[in-house]
Amino acid sequence: MNNLATSVHIRQLSAKDMTRWDAFIEQQLNATFFHRAGWKTVLEQSFGHTAYYLFAESAQGDILGILPLAHIKSRLFGNTLISTPFCVYGGSIAISNEIVQQLDAAACHLAEELQVDCLELRQRSFCHTDWPSKNLYVTFRKPIDADPEKNLLAIPRKQRAMVRKGIQAGLVSCFDDDIDTAHQVYSESVRNLGTPVFSKRYFRILKNVFKKDCEALTVRHGDTVVAGVVNFYFRDEVLPYYGGGTTASRELKANDFMYWEVMRNASERGCRLFDFGRSKQGTGSFDFKRNWGFEPEPINYEYHLVKAKQIPDVNPLNPKYRLFIAAWKRLPLPVSRLIGPLLSRNLG
Repeated sequence: MNNLATSVHIRQLSAKDMTRWDAFIEQQLNATFFHRAGWKTVLEQSFGHTAYYLFAESAQGDILGILPLAHIKSRLFGNTLISTPFCVYGGSIAISNEIVQQLDAAACHLAEELQVDCLELRQRSFCHTDWPSKNLYVTFRKPIDADPEKNLLAIPRKQRAMVRKGIQAGLVSCFDDDIDTAHQVYSESVRNLGTPVFSKRYFRILKNVFKKDCEALTVRHGDTVVAGVVNFYFRDEVLPYYGGGTTASRELKANDFMYWEVMRNASERGCRLFDFGRSKQGTGSFDFKRNWGFEPEPINYEYHLVKAKQIPDVNPLNPKYRLFIAAWKRLPLPVSRLIGPLLSRNLG
């Protein structure tokens, strides 16, 4: 290990260091929106989870690497230290592999100190080949052009026809300062999928923390909102993250139109990469994104086991959750909106 690595100190993020943290990740090519310091505030204020945001600092006071972590402890879903819960990507970002190793070692020490089941690092590439890993998810990322017409023509023909049907149906989109509207249609959509919804308060905190880098786009048919999505922006990337539509949206092709409008607006504002987020292989959302001409890229989730003997299997494809999902789909919408946040806060 070189002299720089031996003089590094691992510290926890405080409010006065948040600007420095974000300035560091802005310069790191492999950093993502989910590495931003604001997520610490979001996780703590929205869900009450304890966040441990570690950073490596040189003797001169320069940040050399960062690692966001949060602790989720639940009787139903386990006891895990994750980088980063409720996010697609995580893991250490640093100027060298030596700094990454120091940060990850500090995370392992923290996991053992907290006596969690395991430490989970959500990374886009392999880092610890000797750790157990899970490749359940893939991500979909693709460059977009400055010319919206070129982006439209780049969509495969059958999917492009769905977008055009939405346009012909008279759908219109707008950016909505009231993020509650997007939450309303999103909550209906996830209930129909059998998934507990996040709270409206969580969406409001996301908007309050990330401001212009968190925007809600809604789609209307006449005076009726039929689809909505919350988008994140990072450097020249757009990430449509929480989206869905009402029952009427399927016939109107509102979801297809909605994602096209996200892409069109993003290209006009200077975004050059469209991140469609993660999906589980073999699911409807996986097929939907491939139909847009996106190719799946593996995401590597790596685990340091502490109390657990094997990798936790908390995901909707696990057969033991089948009955729960089926029952949740039948819940009245107001009931799902009331009790959903009590469960979703621990899903991570």
